[in-house]
Amino acid sequence: MKKICILGSTGSIGKQTLEVVRQNPDDFEVLGLTCSTNISLLFEQVKEFRPRVVAVEDETKAYSFKGMLRDANIKSVEVITGVGCNSVVSTLDDVSMVVAAIVGVAGLEPVIDAIKKGKDIALANKETLVAGGDVVMPLVRTNGCKLLPVDSEHSAIWQCLWGENKQNLDRILLTASGGPFRRYTREQLGEVTAEKALNHPTWNMGGKITIDSATMMNKGLEVIEASHLFGLDVDRIDVVVHPQSVIHSMIRLNDGSVLAQMGKPSMILPIMVALFYPERHDGFLPKFDPFCDACNLTFEKCDMEVFRLLQLAYEVGRVKGDMPAAMNAANEIAVRAFLEGRISFLDIEKVVYGTVNKFSSNSNLTVSLDGILEADRNARRIAEEIIRG
Repeated sequence: MKKICILGSTGSIGKQTLEVVRQNPDDFEVLGLTCSTNISLLFEQVKEFRPRVVAVEDETKAYSFKGMLRDANIKSVEVITGVGCNSVVSTLDDVSMVVAAIVGVAGLEPVIDAIKKGKDIALANKETLVAGGDVVMPLVRTNGCKLLPVDSEHSAIWQCLWGENKQNLDRILLTASGGPFRRYTREQLGEVTAEKALNHPTWNMGGKITIDSATMMNKGLEVIEASHLFGLDVDRIDVVVHPQSVIHSMIRLNDGSVLAQMGKPSMILPIMVALFYPERHDGFLPKFDPFCDACNLTFEKCDMEVFRLLQLAYEVGRVKGDMPAAMNAANEIAVRAFLEGRISFLDIEKVVYGTVNKFSSNSNLTVSLDGILEADRNARRIAEEIIRG
């Protein structure tokens, strides 16, 4: 039985991971769960899965959560809170795999701490590698643990590479649905509301990643993530718009062969692949049927003149250093401001570009965790200043 903890158990990936556990109770034991503020859902998860330790980042919410456990006469669960609480859960002695599903750069430190303890990581938090890939990947190699991608695209690439000599890898073809606005002009994007942007045509995801998909920043972050995971420069990674979201990504080999991984657009499959690795396990979702589900598979180029954040991500990925951390931080601030109604859809782009242009990069210096976190703080400050005008 594999003993796991889930960082961000109340989010989209966390909930779907627990669904996999629910369907396979003899294969997994949940030792730890964490959340930021959603203690009502966390309470239901604790009642069902009975973890040993639970972390609630918000201290006021943690106090209320302890009261909920007391009222329910649940005494076996330790509740922790405050700075570093996610790392306490990610480094629990008996945990063999950490499912990293916290949104944003907040997931970086608990993942690094887990890697230092030799834990395998099922990584759904792309910002960990976007901001900290130069720190994380050497630690993975040094500590002999596995970093298993949960993002559907990176899981697809990883699966295509099973049994392949990586020296034969020519290019990565990273697929993108194109989001809800793939045929929009710049003028049309100027009229986009949060309600429209949150209505993704094929995927059911959390709010932040859904907005990133609408701006195509999500794909830009994934390009940088793939660069770290698979050891390729960003210029050897192409984004291919594939609206049906059936092919989750492809690799092209030196001889011209192209290998693709296909399946229904559900995060359950890549979660299962990571949790059960190196084995394959019977799925519990309806199987993909090409005669019903994929009448036509189409591919398009992404118009980077319309979706300019994807172009920026390539530029930042070439610069490297702490610039990706700054871009990511600015995007997090801008997306939150958009969802709060403080800026428009196209203002997300203006905030991110403005922050990157003002940011003083240490691209020529060796990147450290402290340097990444400092870049993150500085970029957030600059982004907030731009939003306030």
